Amino acid sequence: MQREIYTEEHEAFRETVRAFLAKEVLPHHDRWERAGIVDRSAWTAAGAQGLLGLAVPEEYGGGGSADFRYSAVLAEEFTRAGASGLALGLHNDIIGPYLTSLGDEEQKRRWLPGFCSGEIVTAIAMTEPGAGSDLQGIRTHAVDQGDHYLLNGSKTFISNGIIADLVVVVARTTPEGGAHGLSLLVVERGMPGFERGRNLDKIGQKAQDTAELFFNDVRVPKANLLGEENGAFVSLMRNLAQERLAIAVSAIAAAEHVVEITTEYVKQREAFGRPLGKLQHVRFEIAELATECAVTRAFVDRCITEHNRWALTPVDASMAKWWATELQKRTADRCLQLHGGYGYMAEYPVAKAFTDGRIQTIYGGTTEIMKEIIGRSLLG
Repeated sequence: MQREIYTEEHEAFRETVRAFLAKEVLPHHDRWERAGIVDRSAWTAAGAQGLLGLAVPEEYGGGGSADFRYSAVLAEEFTRAGASGLALGLHNDIIGPYLTSLGDEEQKRRWLPGFCSGEIVTAIAMTEPGAGSDLQGIRTHAVDQGDHYLLNGSKTFISNGIIADLVVVVARTTPEGGAHGLSLLVVERGMPGFERGRNLDKIGQKAQDTAELFFNDVRVPKANLLGEENGAFVSLMRNLAQERLAIAVSAIAAAEHVVEITTEYVKQREAFGRPLGKLQHVRFEIAELATECAVTRAFVDRCITEHNRWALTPVDASMAKWWATELQKRTADRCLQLHGGYGYMAEYPVAKAFTDGRIQTIYGGTTEIMKEIIGRSLLG
């Protein structure tokens, strides 16, 4: 079916993204995978091409468009290219809204121009060794010292953790406040006591640096408090719908792409004297996967439309996130099986799709958390 959510402007942007990938990303991505990190120059190249800060007001150097469809195009094209290292979605769709909606005028002028140019790379630090989805378990804490906070604690699994210049840290500022005793503090590169641990060795998304972060008596100026003290929980909940939708967008794009490459593979690969695609079982497998992708695509596109109307609910975002990512995982597994032994070879795109996509059902809220949100809304 013809997709109806995009205009000519969005498709022109898609061509821009594809050209950027061909010139600035794909020739280097294998090297980035071996190094475990992308080149800084890729970020500034993305900024120069206008791919950063799509929703940031023009006065701060951004694109000035709140139309999420541009972010969706970006996610689709990076996913189809297998370019998981340059985490533009994290920067634009997850961290950007915190800076634009919570930052005061001084903070916006200090951080947003670099955010849009690629000179400031960002990360958000929520997960801890003993606290993932449960925000009440966060132990990283910040003590009010008058003109600054004294920050102590550690975080793990932080995407962009090595390369980031600016890290939005979720920290406890009221010991007895539970989830409502948390604040967002912006820690900048070079602050004394801010240290980075290992660049973690993951099974997929090898070019995307993921790190441990440590905060030992870091003096964070009050000017780096983002939003209100103890107001982090409300802000985190408000922004999660977009984060989960962004993950769903990349998930369905990944599923569709792996079905496409597998369809071409089974047309060419022969077994028992004829192409695999002539076997009824293989045809049924492809038919099932294509149908599941088509149905999922319709729902995700509807969610994009709803989000552009500011009408996407946390429940619908959770539905899109868990369903699309589980479909991505299931599709990659079944398509790898259809490749046989070749599917297990790293040189085949299906192998990378299998390992890169496995995290999708975990970060941004696990499938189990998504189901809990949906079930709670229906059953109380």
